[in-house]
Amino acid sequence: MTAETSQTLDRGLRVLKLLADTDHGLTVTELSNRLGVNRTVVYRLLATLEQHALVRRDLGGRARVGLGVLRLGRQVHPLVREAALPALRSLAEDIGATAHLTLVDGTEALAVAVVEPTWTDYHVAYRAGFRHPLDRGAAGRAILAARQGSLIEPGYTLTHGELEAGASGAAAPLVGISGLEGSVGVVMLADSVPERVGPRVVDAAREVADALR
Repeated sequence: MTAETSQTLDRGLRVLKLLADTDHGLTVTELSNRLGVNRTVVYRLLATLEQHALVRRDLGGRARVGLGVLRLGRQVHPLVREAALPALRSLAEDIGATAHLTLVDGTEALAVAVVEPTWTDYHVAYRAGFRHPLDRGAAGRAILAARQGSLIEPGYTLTHGELEAGASGAAAPLVGISGLEGSVGVVMLADSVPERVGPRVVDAAREVADALR
């Protein structure tokens, strides 16, 4: 802690992070032990967070993340989209294919930013807001591979015909961003993805990750 920071706010944020990392919630005693503060402090922190719907407590007294975080989360996608657009535009123009940024939303992959090339005669129509299962399509498969630690060199995933007949995709996961799972990819009307596309997608994913740090 420094003179410019708030100890109370810091503790409150640490509470939210601890609760976000568990599926079963935490008791006051567990939070007290993990934070290294007494139970009275934890009670006050939880009461304040509950007033803002950021924390809720079940009948057993276990604290969990509250629905109020969803209202905050709605503002995340526009910020992420804005940060990713320069790299996506460069990727789309370079490859001549539709480029996209995809994030995890529950059990689905959600396209939050899409850029189509300006110079091609035709390209795959792919829209922001498009959802698909994580285990289908290059974007979702790249995310799952990174999550499971099974992504190997050259660091990208290729698919064909999984989301749209005749379309191929390449995607690379975003890495090194705490609390955010996603991928950058392209989709094109082709039987296979040209060799140079995969490494270019990896570079774009790295650019987006750098912009989001």
